[in-house]
Amino acid sequence: MPTGRDEHFAAARALMVMIDEMIDGAILVDKDARIVWSNDKHVWFDDKRMALLGIRSLADVVGEPVERLIPHSQMREVVETGRSMPLDIMRYGEHTLLVSRLPLRDERGEIIGAIAFALKNSLTYLRPIADRFNKLQSRLARMEQELAASRASKYTVENLIGFSPAMLQVKRLVHKAGQINSAVLLLGETGTGKELVAHAIHAASDRVDRPFVGLNVAAIPENLLEAEFFGVAPGAYTGASRQPRPGKFQLAHGGTLFLDEIGDMPLPLQAKLLRVLQEREVEPLGSNQVIKVDVRVIAATSRPLPDMVRSGAFRSDLYYRLNVFPIQLPALRERKEDLEILASRFSERMAVSLDQPMRDLTPSAQDVLRGYDWPGNVRELANVIEQVYVRTEGERILAEDFADVLPRAAVDRPASPTRKRPLAEAMDELERSLILAALEEAKGNKLEAARSLGLSRTNLYAKLRKHGITSESEG
Repeated sequence: MPTGRDEHFAAARALMVMIDEMIDGAILVDKDARIVWSNDKHVWFDDKRMALLGIRSLADVVGEPVERLIPHSQMREVVETGRSMPLDIMRYGEHTLLVSRLPLRDERGEIIGAIAFALKNSLTYLRPIADRFNKLQSRLARMEQELAASRASKYTVENLIGFSPAMLQVKRLVHKAGQINSAVLLLGETGTGKELVAHAIHAASDRVDRPFVGLNVAAIPENLLEAEFFGVAPGAYTGASRQPRPGKFQLAHGGTLFLDEIGDMPLPLQAKLLRVLQEREVEPLGSNQVIKVDVRVIAATSRPLPDMVRSGAFRSDLYYRLNVFPIQLPALRERKEDLEILASRFSERMAVSLDQPMRDLTPSAQDVLRGYDWPGNVRELANVIEQVYVRTEGERILAEDFADVLPRAAVDRPASPTRKRPLAEAMDELERSLILAALEEAKGNKLEAARSLGLSRTNLYAKLRKHGITSESEG
């Protein structure tokens, strides 16, 4: 004897038969989103698809979950929520359909299933809407790709220029920082390249395919910092958007959050940041919803945080939370061996930017650079080379080209004499000392030493032979 539910399904099928000329396919599911009935005009029932799914006839799909036939079906949502979807544009392969989805209820108002049908010739009348929908979909996909690219790491350890002992040590620490998930604190004067190092650490980590999001704490007004960090709920304050605005922690979920100039963070916000780092969750402004986040934090500062902790200007507990893996970046005056290669790189970059031939530095020009203390570090050097290119002319950069760029005393004062030796000799000596240090740290384990140096095992063995490093000399 038929049940009330069967009668409802039968009535729905009869209705679909009556309006057969108006529809281009229909499907009926029960309260568990399993197929009860479908007509043979539905786009999903082309011969090729049925053969792919092993379906010989329409009867084979009765009782199957609707997702087997329509992988991205929203019928399950209709039966679970009871909400109808009277008009929706649905895409499947080359097909674009105008679909209506309606819940089916019994006499008591309880959900017993749902029905969906595609309107016949709907795209003929709705072609402009469908075309606009397709364009918006393409635009959204393109914008998502561009956004993902903008949040990718821009630099790797190969972009850290220099072969001085201080820079070789920084590169080793960057490799090591990439192998752990702890917080990193970058310390150094302004212009030493802290953001570049943060990018390199992210690129060396297993989070490289996830977002890299940076925030300069000193550049954001204090009253906006909390919103930048944790996001804003719809209507949280007057003028707030009706759409939720994610904060930097949400944007960096799964990846790396770089907090530059962390020493400039106000004390009240330091307490909230500490809680986020401990609990790994954020609460947007104006919301009581807690959002879990998985973020690796790299902080940087040019300020003396230990002194600020002692004076009460920076929370000690936050300092200890951030100072797990500190990396001190050397000032340029502490690695003047790298001046020549850095200046040449900036000269090459400016030549490309201005579409000019590259200008080499004469020995006297290099002496001027070595005689200057570079308070602005690498950033100042890049600016000086740019000024020389736009202010002077010539095939090479001469000492006098710095007359209007650097302080007069720096141009007039000769650099302190240094012993001249071939670059290859200096490079070999630095490489040998780095390998010996890595072997000592790894207690003679060549595989571990190779990893810390960023070399393959074969490459390391070749360099051991080149420098005459034997098992005896390793110890």
